[in-house]
This record gives sequence, structure tokens and C-alpha cells, in this order.
Amino acid sequence: MSGAALGIEIVVVFFLALFLLHRYGDFKKQQRMVLFGTLLAWYLCFLIVFILPLDVSTTIYKQCLIDHEAHAQTPSVSPVLSNQTTPNTSISASKNTQHVCYKPWSYIPDGIMPVFWRVVYWTSQCLTWLLLPFMQSYARSGGFSITGKIKTALIENAIYYGTYLFIFGSLLIYVAVHPQWRLSWYELQTIGITAANTWGLFLLVLLLGYGLVEIPRSYWEVSRQGHLLIKTYFKAAKLMTEKADSEENLEDVMEEVRKINESIKYNHPLRKNVDTILRKCPVEYQEKMGRNMDDYEDFDDKHNTYPTERSLSKLHKQVIYAVQRHNRTRVQWQILLEQAFHLEDVAKNETSTSRQFIHSFAPPEPVGWFRRYIYTPTIETFLLIIFSVEISFYGYM
Repeated sequence: MSGAALGIEIVVVFFLALFLLHRYGDFKKQQRMVLFGTLLAWYLCFLIVFILPLDVSTTIYKQCLIDHEAHAQTPSVSPVLSNQTTPNTSISASKNTQHVCYKPWSYIPDGIMPVFWRVVYWTSQCLTWLLLPFMQSYARSGGFSITGKIKTALIENAIYYGTYLFIFGSLLIYVAVHPQWRLSWYELQTIGITAANTWGLFLLVLLLGYGLVEIPRSYWEVSRQGHLLIKTYFKAAKLMTEKADSEENLEDVMEEVRKINESIKYNHPLRKNVDTILRKCPVEYQEKMGRNMDDYEDFDDKHNTYPTERSLSKLHKQVIYAVQRHNRTRVQWQILLEQAFHLEDVAKNETSTSRQFIHSFAPPEPVGWFRRYIYTPTIETFLLIIFSVEISFYGYM
């Protein structure tokens, strides 16, 4: 079993991360690079959780061997009295207490775990500080070409990380000019790792400060159905306001898109950019803004004022943000309605004389055996909590 447990867990954790990504994502709609980055980030976070017990058990076994060897090589001194008149001492080696060190089934050979943790650590660093922020800015960019999106993503990340580099550079200059401190490359690398870990720990404390209180309280309030129903009504009122705001914002943005769609004709040089914006709009708005017969008229550059490519990029970014916000609030509203209906059904059935739970609406389709017996909601909640803590802690270390 030398290293077999490590290999099995690496494979199992990979398929677990792949299953969760398939559960919460859409392989058909997402880009391959986005799927790869997300899968790698989730995979590394789950690897830390599942491989850490193997590393701990192996370390305990090695420490037991070291202690046993040190105890076996240390002689013991015991005084012996020969008679009542002449005291005498003699040194004798006492028998060592037999202490057996049992080799765990999850034992990992020497030299594997240091390389493994270095790969996990530096890959997480690259994902957290380079790849994932760049991909996020790239996806939200309003550029119409790959070069434009990359340029926008680089500028946004340069502004964001420039602040951290300025603070870190100021502290580094202070340390470098200090007469008692002399920095080498190894010490500089240590300072950089320490700064990243400090930021991760600071962020983790902020997140846990809320999570350690809110998560147990939410589980405690589950038993109070009446209080939970009132709280759900309050959330629904708040979410309804946010949903109306997102719909109003989407309407305003779609109105701007409609005006530009009518002003820029089919043979305009910027027409392909307008078509790109239209493809990001919801389907119902695309049907409303379908081309009419006037769209096939030639444009007159002398009498009309047309938007620039920069203004179209700004509008493209607004469309992406408005559509994402609208979809997010719509899904949250649907989930909250289902929860409110369920709590209302619970309140009605508590006072009902019949011993059968009656739904106000038709129940959803029955879940499969895997979701019913293996991947239960409790297991799903536990994995999500572990994932959220690990991505915030190890991702910023």
C-alpha cells in the first residue's frame, strides 16, 4: 500500500471536483479555459482537505520511529546500595520499554509530500493572483476582439495589484535601507510568501468572523419554522426591490442598444460590434430589436452622428453586467419563492388534522437514487462549507 492511498485519493478527488463542476456549471455554454481554471481551483482545494489526514498520519508514524530510536539509544542510570555501611553506586542499562510503532495503511514514502505540497501551493498562488483575476476581468471586458479584452484585463489588474505592490515596495525599501538588515534572494522570497499568507489569513478571519456565527445560527433557526417564514418574507421583500432595480437597469441598457441598433446600418464598419452586443442580450429583446427594412439602407456619414468603438465597448460592458445581474436576481427570486411556499405548506400542515403532507403546488420531479442516498443535501452543504473555507484560506496563501 506504499503510496497507493495517495494515488487513489488523487483520482477520487478529481472526479469529485468534476462532478460538482458538472452539478453547478454548464459544460456546453462555458469556455474550455474557464472550465479548466475552475476545475483546477476546486481540485486543489479538495486535495488539501483529503490529503492532509494522510500527511498527518505519516508524520505521526515517522515521529514515533524517531522517538523510539532515541529512547533505545539512551542508557538509564540507577543507584544500587551494596550494604548498610558502604554505599556504592553502579550504572546499569535498564531494559527499554517496548513501544511498537504501527505503520499506517495510508503511509506515504519519503520525498513525495514535499513535492506534492510545493506543486499545490505554487499552483494555487498562480491561480489566485494571476490566472483567475485575469480571466474574470477578461470575461467582464467590453472589448470586441481578443487583443482588446486582454488589454482591458491587464489594465484592470495592473491598477488593482499596483496598490499592493506600492505598499509592499515601500516596506521593502524600508527594510533594504535598514543598516542592520541585509536581504538576500531567499529572504526576499520568504517576505513575499509571508505577505501573501498574511493577506490570506486576514481575509480568512473576516470571512470566518461572519461564517462561524451565521452558519450555526442558520441551522439553529431551521427548527423555528415560524421565525424562518417571517425571515423569508423579509428576504423576499428585499430581493423584490433588487429584482425590480435590475429589471429597470436592464430596460435602460436595452433602450440604448435599440437606439444604436437602429442608427448603425448593415454596411457600417461598426455593425459587427453591434451584432456582438445583440448576441449578449436576452432572447426576448433580440426579437424586439430585429432588423427592419430601413436597416438595409446605406448609412450617410455626413448627416448622422455615430458612436465610436470606445463607446460601444463601454455599452458592451454595461450589457454584460446588466444581463448577469438580472439573471442572478431572477434565479435567487425563484429559489426564495420555492422556500417560502414550502414553509407556508409546513405552517398549514402543522394545524391540519390529516396525517398527510399536502403541497400547495405540485412537487418537483423525484430525485434519483444517487441524490437520495449518497449525495444528500447534508453532504452537499458540508462539501460547500469546506470548499468556501479552503478557497478563501489556501487560495490566498
